[in-house]
Parts: sequence; structure tokens; C-alpha cells
Amino acid sequence: MAENVSASNVISDVTQTLQTFDVLELQQYTREKSYSSTASKDFHLFYVGRDDVHDILKYVLSRASVSLYMNMFGFDDEELNEILMQQALDPTITMMITLDRSQAGGVHEKKLLDSDIAQDPTKFNTFFVIGESATHQISHTKGFVADGKVGGEGSVNWSAAGEGTFVIKGVPGGAGYLAQNNTQTIFTDPDTINRFQTELIAEHMTAKAQGYTLPTATSATKSTTTPTAASTNKAAAKTTANAAGNARAAAAKKGAVAAKRSKRN
Repeated sequence: MAENVSASNVISDVTQTLQTFDVLELQQYTREKSYSSTASKDFHLFYVGRDDVHDILKYVLSRASVSLYMNMFGFDDEELNEILMQQALDPTITMMITLDRSQAGGVHEKKLLDSDIAQDPTKFNTFFVIGESATHQISHTKGFVADGKVGGEGSVNWSAAGEGTFVIKGVPGGAGYLAQNNTQTIFTDPDTINRFQTELIAEHMTAKAQGYTLPTATSATKSTTTPTAASTNKAAAKTTANAAGNARAAAAKKGAVAAKRSKRN
């Protein structure tokens, strides 16, 4: 497993935390490398395709050392997933990760989650849940609260195009570069942090109660083959019953004819 694959990812350095975090620390990832003099001290809005959102997410998430509450609709970022799994293996960190059921079955996301389960199925099943909203719609929240101090929310799905992951160091563009129109906020005001963390916990508990699990190759095979076998058996039983019924009807008819002849005689 690769660690510290970039300067913003400090997951293996326990001295790097969010305890003294300031939103100003992220201005280095903007196109201008600085904020306006009138910028908010506890909230900043970043733009995919302009700012380095991938590094912003790594910077904040890899420094979580106490707790992480998160709900993410699209979950296709291997490096961010690796950060989360390393935190899941750390007994000092409390986590609740909620993922959308419709997205979890996608080819790349399922492969990513399968690798997490293979690494440590107990930890995965303890901290990760897959589900829907309370009314069984998609779970479309895209945000987190780390250490009860820093929150993030926006339209960004965790994917190369969703985050506009840079392929050239420090700037957007270059061969193969893709960027959707998305926004990512980072905020630290205590009221929003408290309210959003409470909502993330509620969404996690709702999904957990639904009891969905990630389909496996075995369960997928069972789900497609078992109904077919059952249908075949049911059809065979129906055919047998129909044949027996026809035989009984024929015998009864034959008996009635014989009785009628006997009466004539």
C-alpha cells in the first residue's frame, strides 16, 4: 500500500492534525495561491477545474485523527479511499462512512470496495454502510466532518473528473485532464459543523438499518440462478399436476360412460 504519494497526503504522520486548522492553509491550492482580503475566516468555496480540489480533500482528510463522519454519493478515488481505510484500521479514530447503494454497484466503485473488504472485512463492516435515503431515494449527500472541527460539502463526487484531479503538478489542464463543473466548500464555523455532523450520523443510521450489503460474486450468482431453478421446478410440478388432473378426468368420463351402458342393459 502506497503512503504519502503527495505532499498534501500526510496520513502516515501522526503529528499532522486538524487541531489548529485554519482555512487559510488551503489558499495554496487555489489558482491565485491566496485569498481575497475580504474572504471569510471560517468558510471558503473552491472550484473544480480552477482550484486543486483533489489536494484540498487529501490535505483535510489525511489529518483527521479523532473522528470522521461522511456521506459520499460517488466514491471512485483510490487515494482518498486508501486514507479512509488506514484511518479505519486506527482504533483511536471514530468513523461513520455512508455510501449510496446505486453507486456502490458500479464497476470501479465495487472493485474499490471489494479491495477494502478483502483488506479487513470486520473494519469495513463496522465503519462503512451502503444504503439509501429514509424514503429509499438515492443518498446524494457529498460531505464530511473531520475531528468535529472541519467540514466539507459540495457537488463534488470522488472521481478524477468529479474532483478535476490535476495531471500536471500545480495547474489544471494537460493530456487526459478532465474536470466537471463542481464546487467544494470547506468550513469551520461551530454551528454548521455541529448540525452537519448530526445529519451525517442520522443518514448513516438510516442506511445501516436498511441492511443492504455489497453484492458478491457468490450472491450475484445465487440471485440469478436460484429463481431460474425454482421456476423450472414450479413449472415441472405444474405440468405433473395437470397431467394427473387430466388422467383423473379421463377415468371419470370413462366410468360414467360404462355406467350409462350398464343402465341401458
